[in-house]
Amino acid sequence: GWIAYETLFINGEISFPWLVLGNAFAQDVRLVQWYEWTGALGGSLWVLVTNLLVFEAIRRPRGWRGWAAPALAFVVPAAVSLTMYATYREPERTVRVTVVQPNIDPYYEKFVLKQAEQRGILLSLMAQAPEDVDFIVAPETAIDEDFWEKSIGRAPAIVQFRDFVRERYPSALVVTGANTLRRYPSEREASPTARCNRDSTLWYDIFNSALGIDSSERIGIHHKAKLVIGAEMTPYYSALKKLKFLTVDLGGISGQLGMDSIRRVFASPRGVWAGPAICYEAIYGEYFTEFVRRGAELMFVISNDGWWDDTPGYRYLFAYSRLRAIENRRSIARSANTGRSGFIDQRGDVGETLGWDERGALTAELSLNDRLTFYTRYGDVIGRLAGYVFVLSLLYFMAYRVRRRSHLVE
Repeated sequence: GWIAYETLFINGEISFPWLVLGNAFAQDVRLVQWYEWTGALGGSLWVLVTNLLVFEAIRRPRGWRGWAAPALAFVVPAAVSLTMYATYREPERTVRVTVVQPNIDPYYEKFVLKQAEQRGILLSLMAQAPEDVDFIVAPETAIDEDFWEKSIGRAPAIVQFRDFVRERYPSALVVTGANTLRRYPSEREASPTARCNRDSTLWYDIFNSALGIDSSERIGIHHKAKLVIGAEMTPYYSALKKLKFLTVDLGGISGQLGMDSIRRVFASPRGVWAGPAICYEAIYGEYFTEFVRRGAELMFVISNDGWWDDTPGYRYLFAYSRLRAIENRRSIARSANTGRSGFIDQRGDVGETLGWDERGALTAELSLNDRLTFYTRYGDVIGRLAGYVFVLSLLYFMAYRVRRRSHLVE
């Protein structure tokens, strides 16, 4: 029942996956290398089974024999995981990735510094990458401007970044965050999340996007689809939108951030495919696998963790990427606006990082992988099975109670 609840919670519009029991091992990844088969819900099952067996051992004391079951329930999965950890070898094919951390305070600097000054900070950090770099990764909304997607290639900021790549890193791909806008011809053709101007003559979506910029004219665009409740989306907005007649027009705009149903992957000029997950998207295990199934050989996570301030929040957000690395056996480069940026290998081990309130750039060699794990292929099988078993158990219980009331059971 608990795992069925966790599955519904993860996949609902109101979700906060911090509460999934299996995520508790984000700081102890050597114990859960078998997440490549089960995902984080396998960790939830491990926690529940072990605790239930401990409870039974306490409730019905039988000496050392009563503790054999909980001991085996803990030791066997841990031993399997430690063996997997010790024997896992990453593929030899590698790429060179640079992550930048501009460290621009989102409360006091982000909306005060001129855009030209912010771009200057970003470009100066990118310039610290080595000449043979394959990818340069910048944070979520690093380019804090709105770009119409149909004309994004002609936007001055994008032209500046493209010229930078052409001059200094013609074989590299820059991955950075920005806001992009998509216009719709009419209200009838607009998406459920579309906004409108005051006189309803312009319908458009605003997306929190990741851009892939290289020396060519093409621009890769991925739209964030796992949005932060309150800050980026209103749960069940499609239903609540029908109640808009109850709102008072104070001259603003209506709507929320747009979402996409496809996980886009970007190809570098050298033909390496990478998935650009944005912030909150890295917390959802099964969702994260969609980038890998679409061909990502390594993953990037771009985030603006500065909103957390110096609290445990940004540390856990980084740690959850370690679980995603194990589940998919993909190296991860993470770029945050401030703390914590760095690298995670395919066993979930953390490489060099930049901490809180640091500005800088880091470069590392990351291994590529094109193998699909069981979890990547099939997702949260444990969650789906738990849902079926829970429903069948409820039906059985109801049938049992009805039979008892009918005096068919002694």
